[in-house]
Amino acid sequence: MGSRKPALKFSKMHALGNDFVVIDALTQHVEMTEERAQKIANRHTGIGCDQILLIEAPSNPHIDFGYRIFNQDGSEVSQCGNGARCFAKYVSDRKLTGKNRIMVETRAGEMELQINKDRTFSVTLGIPNFQLDLIPYLGPCIESSACTLEIDADTLDFWLVSLGNPHAVIQVPSVTEAEVERIGSALQQHPNFPESVNVGFMQVINRQEIRLRVFERGAGETLACGSGACAAVISGIKNGLLDSAVTVNLPLGQLTIEWAGQDQAVKLSGPATSVFHGQTRL
Repeated sequence: MGSRKPALKFSKMHALGNDFVVIDALTQHVEMTEERAQKIANRHTGIGCDQILLIEAPSNPHIDFGYRIFNQDGSEVSQCGNGARCFAKYVSDRKLTGKNRIMVETRAGEMELQINKDRTFSVTLGIPNFQLDLIPYLGPCIESSACTLEIDADTLDFWLVSLGNPHAVIQVPSVTEAEVERIGSALQQHPNFPESVNVGFMQVINRQEIRLRVFERGAGETLACGSGACAAVISGIKNGLLDSAVTVNLPLGQLTIEWAGQDQAVKLSGPATSVFHGQTRL
């Protein structure tokens, strides 16, 4: 009989309910495929998560870690702000670094993670991009990032922004009454979004506070989405609805988003939580 493959060690973590399986690929051999990611993420027959995070060695010696992200459906994506906070907590708790400021390498470029004294975590996600062909979005828009589509006989207005992943932000009177799944699914499947899109539903409370729900590509509605929170606040600031520092209310807690405006990086701050550690064989 051949020897069994060694068990894969992992940690289950969440950031305001957006949950992740975090895998250290520095100290163990990991070959992540679409099929394996689907098996791990399956909530009935696997560990279950919104996304899988891989911690790898960077290709640049001046960077601390490599960071890869896989959705429930096995697709690999470039950005995840909530996942980045869990990433920072993991490498700090496991003593993979002694730094409070960490630089990681993602498909969207370099990202700075900060471990704060109050044990919250901040992520600098980079400079927002509003260029339609880079989001990408194939349809015409009234302005550079203010667009309109007919969805199921409804006229839908939304703003577009990319933070390494594409976001459509819709302002709604109430997130409670928003048709998140119907509209989110329709936009994600629309041919104008060749790489699909994350869809945010934003309710403005005042100039410093919003409520938000997000329908993520490859995962459906999640309890929190860090880059989605940034996209909503950026859209609100750009269109004169919000100030430069905003509290985002999500189903299980709050995030703080700061953006000084055009050509400036956006900063996301909030908690991250370890749930349990385990082993599995794929």
